[in-house]
Amino acid sequence: MGGILVIAEHFGEAIREITREMIGAAISLRADIGGPVVVAILSDGAEALAGQLNISGVDEIRVCETGSPHFDLAVYEDVTCSLGAELRPRLILFGHTANGMACAATTAARLGSGFASDVFGLRWENDGLIVTRGAYGNKLNVELAFPKKAVAVLSIRSATFAPATAAGSAHIVDCKFDLSNVGGRTKHLEYVQPVANGPDISKAEFILSVGRGIQEEKNIPRFMQLANKIGATFGCSRPVVDAGWLPKSHQIGQSGKVAANCKLYIAFGISGAVQHLHGMKHVETIVAINTDASAPIFGVATYGATVDIFEFADALESQFN
Repeated sequence: MGGILVIAEHFGEAIREITREMIGAAISLRADIGGPVVVAILSDGAEALAGQLNISGVDEIRVCETGSPHFDLAVYEDVTCSLGAELRPRLILFGHTANGMACAATTAARLGSGFASDVFGLRWENDGLIVTRGAYGNKLNVELAFPKKAVAVLSIRSATFAPATAAGSAHIVDCKFDLSNVGGRTKHLEYVQPVANGPDISKAEFILSVGRGIQEEKNIPRFMQLANKIGATFGCSRPVVDAGWLPKSHQIGQSGKVAANCKLYIAFGISGAVQHLHGMKHVETIVAINTDASAPIFGVATYGATVDIFEFADALESQFN
């Protein structure tokens, strides 16, 4: 059959944003791969969720009733393999999330497919798929191909591909699976909401972030006050957290948070290591202030200034007095 199969993620009664991003990635490859874009929803309330994914570019929504609204590794793996055997897609997409990482690799092993995790680049070249992912702690970008593989299973990095949102007219298909013999199933007990600790970087639309260029801990309050004055969420790079100047909840990057909804990002004294860029390079408008004209962050910045960060901060603050 060909095409692309997207395994939807949801929490409660809402589809998670990573699902729309995976659909966006699938649509970008549709013309090259050929075949339909099929989205599978696994839940005991799958039909109720289907309307949220009736998006332009989606050809079919598979409603897979599993008897539970919660993620179960064994069930997701078994259902995905069953759908893979039936639909024979060229590509199966999971989110690079706790759920996706739990079952993407095992699904690929069962299918005998190609596999890559944490994918942030996709392209079709010479009649084959090329994916890009990080390596060596995201210090390098690596391109992978899957020669002689009929299907590839990928986990897609969040906040990387533009989410698909336009309303569509997908065909909805009810799927029935016999899950009585699936081994290793789990029982969901409860969900414990994490205790709020600092700003929610992932939901902020405007972020002012600082790096090692602020020089000393005593300068933190100055930039924090500036962020408050201009209505920005205050963030930082890893060196600031490692120095103990700010709690980890402020950290943006591979080992921190992704600025998933940010539209404007102002970076003071941040060099732009690959690990930090992981959390913010997708932002639509990036303003970088750094005296080092060769700093990597200027490679992703929309606007840049090679001036003293304290002078720039004074000038910006004066505009809001």
